[in-house]
Order: sequence, then structure tokens, then C-alpha cells
Amino acid sequence: MKEKACGLDLHKKFILAAIIDQGGTTVEHRFSRTQADLFALRDWVFFHGCEVVACESTSDYWMQVYDLFAGKITVIVGNARDIKAISHKKTDTIDAAWIATLALHDLIPASRIPDPETRDLRSLIRLRKFLVEKRTDLKNQVHHILDSCLFRLSTVFSDIFGKSGMLILTGVTEGKSVEEILATLPVRTRKRSEEIQSTLETTLPELAIVRMQCCLNLIKELDTQIETLMQRVHRCVARQTRLLRILMSVPGIGYIAAVTLIAEIGNFTNFSSGDKLASWVGLVPTVNQSADHLRMGAITRRGSRTARWILVEIAQAAVRTRSSRFHAFFTQKVGVIGFGKAIVAVARKIVTILWHLVVNDEEYEETEGNRKQEIRIPKAKQPKFLTLNEMLRILAEANIFLKQSDPHGGG
Repeated sequence: MKEKACGLDLHKKFILAAIIDQGGTTVEHRFSRTQADLFALRDWVFFHGCEVVACESTSDYWMQVYDLFAGKITVIVGNARDIKAISHKKTDTIDAAWIATLALHDLIPASRIPDPETRDLRSLIRLRKFLVEKRTDLKNQVHHILDSCLFRLSTVFSDIFGKSGMLILTGVTEGKSVEEILATLPVRTRKRSEEIQSTLETTLPELAIVRMQCCLNLIKELDTQIETLMQRVHRCVARQTRLLRILMSVPGIGYIAAVTLIAEIGNFTNFSSGDKLASWVGLVPTVNQSADHLRMGAITRRGSRTARWILVEIAQAAVRTRSSRFHAFFTQKVGVIGFGKAIVAVARKIVTILWHLVVNDEEYEETEGNRKQEIRIPKAKQPKFLTLNEMLRILAEANIFLKQSDPHGGG
């Protein structure tokens, strides 16, 4: 039985802390979200002799608090939905005291907290996903601009943002003639010059060109930033080559999908079974039972939203491999439960198989006669390190530059 517990109600600019003991005595204090006040919060909790600190998993606000107390005192990060389930009033003070009361009586199921390296990788992957989505929005905007002006480039190229398509779009925005644009295209593409030329004869309004130029510049900048993030991701997973190979041996899983799974799930062995992992991801149905009546509802959607999204993407890719077990399983299910539910069922099957493969250190093996998919793991570009002589030379050149007089009379 715990004697004292501290509950924290986390906000963007402040933290409201409440300490409660078995006698019901409550002590409250408000701390701002500054480094100095975070240390003051830690000292305040230790001064009052708390045995446990609890908070909700609100956005990313819990991370600093968890790292502040981890290894020094029991820290519980609970799901806000669980904590609020039996609370009826809502003020910051009541929230903090309620969290402390639940923690005092061990009524908060602790969330699974990944290690700092996994959290760092997760932040990179989620930022990459965000940037890719923004890039897709910009590409759709370019498609809209071209289609509204009857510039049917998408009928010529399946991907207008490939090498040839980008050369044409860049040439159009720079005001080049049709002949100049055709001259920049690869030899293989020039064989379709008549089809391309008929498209280029369509005149784009000036405003459409300005809008398209803006979108193309942003797309190029996002490409650069995404590549920079991926180089960092390569370095983060450089020591997990075996795990990558296991995950990528499954149909539908490429490098990006494998890295996303590592970032979102972390250590697969933390789960006692594949079904527990599927439940944590939120790919199991809700169950409502009363007496002899059992009703299976929609999936719980608990856990990582990004993990569910990538598993559904993997499932859709896997069922397109016609000779795979997943395609056969999907074909069996789709006529009974429909396309969406069948894809989710495949995603659940994949995540349970992944757990077995990782725990047993085995690669996925398809039925005999099926070609095993090729596994390619990108390598990170090693950052260039300057030698001592190079650094001394740069410093000497900088010193000479600083000693030069200002040509404009600045001295």
C-alpha cells in the first residue's frame, strides 16, 4: 500500500501538481514548464516523500516529466481515456488530484514507454510522414493546376514528377520553347516527342505558371529535407540490420515500412504473444458480452495510429502478391466481410506473424516455388570529418580574412 502519490495535470505552459496521502490530505502546487521549474517540481515531489508520480499521455508533454523521474521513483504514464473514464467533474485541480488518487490505489494501467533511442527514431519517422503528406498535397495541387488548364501531361506520363516530367514542368515554368524542352529530355523519352509536343502546345496562363512554380519549389525543398531525415534514420537503424532483414522478408514490407514498425513498436519481445501485440496496436475487435450474447464490434483503434496505418498499407501491398498466403487469405475473407475488414484482418495476421519471426529470429518463408523477395537495406552516408591540418588551415584563412581592412572605410 502506497502512502503518498503525486498526480500531474500537464499543459503546454504549466503543470498542476497534487499530492495526496491515505488520509485524504491534498497538497497542490503550480509549476511553469521551464527547466528551472521542472527541477523544482522534482525537488518538491521528493521533499513530500511521494512513492509514485502519475500523469496522462498528453501529446509529448509527458516525455520531459518521465525522463525527470525515471530511475528515481515509480512513474506511471496512463492513457487519458482510461483516467477520465470514471471522472465526472473537470477542472485542472480536480484532474491532478484525481490522477493522484488513482495512482495511490494502483488503478492506472501504465502505458508502455519506449527507450530514448526508439523515441528519437519515432520522432524522425513521424516528421518524415508529415513532410511526405505535405509533398503529396503539393503534387495534387500541381495536378489540379494542369488539369484546370487542359494541360494533360498526366496522360503522357504515369508519374509527372519523374525525371522527364520534372524536366518538362521546369521548362514550362522557365518559359522555354517546345524545342528547348524536348532537347533536354532523355533519348528514350524523345521517341514520344509527337505526343509530348501536342501537350506542350497548350498555353498555360501566367497566373497558373506562377502557382505551379511555387509548388515545384516547395516540392524540391521537401525532397531535400526528406532525404536529410532519411540519412539520419539510416544511422539510427544501422545496428539493427538483422531485425530489418526479418521484417523485410515479409511480402509487402519495404525499408520504409520496416523502419516505421521498428520506430512505433520498438522491442517486439516486450509482448508475450502476437495477439498481445495486435491488441496493443489496436487491430483487434471490441467485444461486448452479456449473458449468452456476444457481439464483436469495430477494431479498438488503441495504441499507435502510425503503426496501424503502416500495417494496413503493408496488408494492401501484400495481397497484391498473388502467389502469397496473404492473397489467398484475403480472397477467402473479402467475399464474406468486405474489402475494408478483409484488409484489416490481413494486417492483424501480418503483425502476429512478425512477432513470431522476430522472437524466433527467423525470416519469412513463402510456399515452395515462390520467389523470395529481394532485400535491400540502404546504407547511411558517412559524415565527412575534417583532419587536424584541414581545421588549422580553415582557422588560418578565417584569421587572415578577419584582419583585412574594410574596403568601404570601416577600418
